[in-house]
Amino acid sequence: MRADAPLLAVDSLACRIGGAPVVDGVDFALARGELAALLGPSGCGKTTTLRAIAGFHRPQSGRVVLRGAVVAGDGIDLAPERRAIGFVFQDLALFPHLDVAGNVGFGLRALPRDERAARVADLLARLELDGLATRRPHELSGGQQQRVAVARALAPRPDLLLLDEPFSSLDARLRVRLREAVRDVLRALGVAALLVTHDQDEAFAFADRVGVMHAGRIAQWDTPYAIYHRPATPFVAGFVGGGRLLPGTVRTDGAIDTVLGPLRPTGAALPPGAAVRVLLRPDDLRPDAAGPLRARVVDAAFRGAETLYRLRLADGTEVEALFPSHHAHAPGTEVGLRTDLEHVVAFAAE
Repeated sequence: MRADAPLLAVDSLACRIGGAPVVDGVDFALARGELAALLGPSGCGKTTTLRAIAGFHRPQSGRVVLRGAVVAGDGIDLAPERRAIGFVFQDLALFPHLDVAGNVGFGLRALPRDERAARVADLLARLELDGLATRRPHELSGGQQQRVAVARALAPRPDLLLLDEPFSSLDARLRVRLREAVRDVLRALGVAALLVTHDQDEAFAFADRVGVMHAGRIAQWDTPYAIYHRPATPFVAGFVGGGRLLPGTVRTDGAIDTVLGPLRPTGAALPPGAAVRVLLRPDDLRPDAAGPLRARVVDAAFRGAETLYRLRLADGTEVEALFPSHHAHAPGTEVGLRTDLEHVVAFAAE
């Protein structure tokens, strides 16, 4: 394997379930030590893609290349245990008859006892499971069970870990803490990972690269920053971050006339006269009593540090705006606004 070759490469992967296409031409690559996420709505094909990489689902076409060798495709279908990949299942699948140490060390039976015990102890310490080695799974909290599942998957020292929505059953606060702990352990050990999730906050906080999936394909594979600020398609723009696509018309000078006034796109030049839709995120509007825009508050959703407002502009267009929560505006009141767009993303009108 060349030093610059990706650890994992997925090439034109296609999968069917019950004769129906679920994954349709997925391509991406993952470098050693890189953390990535597949993000998308239910039924988009992200879990099937993960299972095909692991060897639990045989693809109809395409290839999975791991460490420079084909493990699926070209007439090859390597068994999961021969791929040397760690996998954390959504339902955890811990062994109820084994204690924590027994679960974590289950895949280490070939090691000498002292080496096995040392490796188990190291992972328990890294994942804050000290003192729990002799407990059974039913004696643990949900978060502790998740940590045991991660430790068990990491015990054989894989260079790639696959995670199928492992945090989805936890409450919001615990989910954040565990996600951060797992990310830190993976970075410390230099293990690459691919996380499947439908939660954009989780994907953005965990991953170096995110693949947004739609209808069996990856609509965009990029950094979290680029996906949020420079979405490649209207679907990505709508699925990630919220917001609204406002109608506009391209002027001869390249700016776009919108209800918010003229906006200059940050991407490629658009043909004059073209009808477009401009992405407006809730954080693209700022409260400003002397601002050039006026709007009436339709609704407000308090979120602690911020409040999400639904506002109606003078022409009846409704937009969303995210203000610091100390700017308190009751429904029915008028507010002044200004735009604060560093990235003006426009799509051709359909």
